[in-house]
Amino acid sequence: MPQLSYNDYYTLLPLTVLTVWACLLLLIDLFIPKDRKSLTAFLSALGLAVTLGLTIAQIGSETVGFNGMATLDGFSTFLNALILVSGLLGVALAHGYIKRMGLERGEYYILMLFSVAGMMLMAQAADLIVVFLALELLSIPLYVLAAFARPNLQSEEAGIKYFLLGAFATGFIVYGTALVFGATGVTSLSGIAAAAASSQTPSLLLTVGAALLLVGFGFKIAAVPFHLWTPDVYQGSPTAVTAFMSAGAKIAGFAALLRVFVVAFPFISVDITNVIWALAALTMIVGNIAAVSQTNIKRMLAYSSIAQAGYILMAFVPYGNPEVMPVSVAAGLFYLVAYAITNFGVWAIVITLEKAEGKGLEIADYAGLARKYPALAAAMAVFMLSFIGFPPTLGMVGKFYLFRAVIMGGYIWLAIIGVVTSLVSAYYYLRVVVNMYMREGDPTIEREPWLGFTVAITAIATVLLSFVPQGLFLLASAAVLKLL
Repeated sequence: MPQLSYNDYYTLLPLTVLTVWACLLLLIDLFIPKDRKSLTAFLSALGLAVTLGLTIAQIGSETVGFNGMATLDGFSTFLNALILVSGLLGVALAHGYIKRMGLERGEYYILMLFSVAGMMLMAQAADLIVVFLALELLSIPLYVLAAFARPNLQSEEAGIKYFLLGAFATGFIVYGTALVFGATGVTSLSGIAAAAASSQTPSLLLTVGAALLLVGFGFKIAAVPFHLWTPDVYQGSPTAVTAFMSAGAKIAGFAALLRVFVVAFPFISVDITNVIWALAALTMIVGNIAAVSQTNIKRMLAYSSIAQAGYILMAFVPYGNPEVMPVSVAAGLFYLVAYAITNFGVWAIVITLEKAEGKGLEIADYAGLARKYPALAAAMAVFMLSFIGFPPTLGMVGKFYLFRAVIMGGYIWLAIIGVVTSLVSAYYYLRVVVNMYMREGDPTIEREPWLGFTVAITAIATVLLSFVPQGLFLLASAAVLKLL
C-alpha cells in the first residue's frame, strides 16, 4: 500500500478536519439530551468555523494530492470558503426554525456537515471518480434533509422526488465518465486534456461523454430543461433545508462544472459553446416567466433560483475564448457570492414569517410588513432589488460583470436576453415589495436572534459590497488564474 505524503494530508486538511468532526459529533450527539440540541448546533458551527479558519490559512497554497485526484489551489480555496460560510449561515437559519417546527434532532446538523464536506470535495476534485464520490457525499444527506419533516407528506414527497431525480442525474455523470474513460483511458482531468490533444483520441466518443456530464451537472444546478424537480422539492422541504440547498448545492455544482470543462475539455469548446448558450438562455427565460404566476413565496424563489442559475451559466459561455474566459469565469464566481449572500438573507426573512403547517408562506402574507416591521421590510426590499440587479446592491454589480464578459465574448444576443429577463423578473420581485409597502395587513414574525443577525449581516453586505466590489472581484480573478 502506498504511503500518504505530506501533500496528501495538506491538500485535504480542512475537509478531513470537518469530516472527522462530523463523525465525532455523531457520537457526541447520542449523549446530548433531546431538549438541549442547541449544543449540537453550536458544536456544528464551531466545526465549520475551525474549518473556515484552516481554509483561509491555505490561501496562496497550491498542492496536488492522492496521485493528482485532488487539488488545492486558489479556485478551490475561494469556493470552499464560500461553501463554509454558507454552512454557517445554514446553521444559523436552522437553529430556531427546527425547534419551532418540532424537528429538533441533532442529526440535522450532522447531515449538514457531511453535505458541506461533499461540496468542498467537489471544489477540489481533479478526477472524474472523485467528482462522482463528492456528488454522492453532498447529495445523500440532502435527500434525507429534504424529507426531514416526516410525517409531513409534502416533505416526504420532496425527499423522494429529490432522491429519484438526483439518482437519475448521477447516472448521466457515471455514464459520461465511462465514455470519457473509454475514449482516453484516464479519468484525471489533466490526463483527459492531454489524451485529447493526441490525434488517436476518438473525439466523438469524448464529446458525447462530455455532453452527458453536462446533463448531470445541469440537474444539480437546476438548469432548464433539467429543472423540473426544483419547485416541488423547494416547497416541500423544511425551509431551512431549502435555504441551504439552494445556495450550497448550486455553488458545488458550478465548482465542478467549471473545473471539469475548463481543465479537461477545452478542445471541445467550439462544439459545446452553442449548447451552453442555449441552456443559459432557456434557463433565464423559463425561470423568470414561470416565477411570474407564483403566489407561494417558496415556489417563487424556486423559479428565481432557476433563473439565477441561467445568469451564472452566462459566464461559462465564452470559456473557449482564452482572452475573455478569465474575466468571464471571475464574473461567474463573483455572482455566486452575490447570489449566496442575497439568497440567505431572503430565506431568513421567509423563515421569520413562516408559521406551523405551512402558513405565512404566501406572498399576500407580507402585506403590511413595512408598517409593522420597517427594518425587516427594508431588508427584504434590498434583497429583491439585488435579485433584479438594481443599484445600489451587489446583484447589480454582479450582473454588470456578467453582461460585460458576455459582450466581450461577442454574445450580444445572450446579453440582451439577460437584460430582458431581468426586466421580467422585476415584476414578481417588486410584487413582494408592493405587498409590504402598499397593502394593508397584520403580519406576525418569530423573533429569533440568529435569524435577525443573518438578515442584518446579509443586508448590510449586499449594500456595502456594491460600493467596494473591486476587492471581491480581484479575489475571484485570482481564483480563476489559479484554475488556469
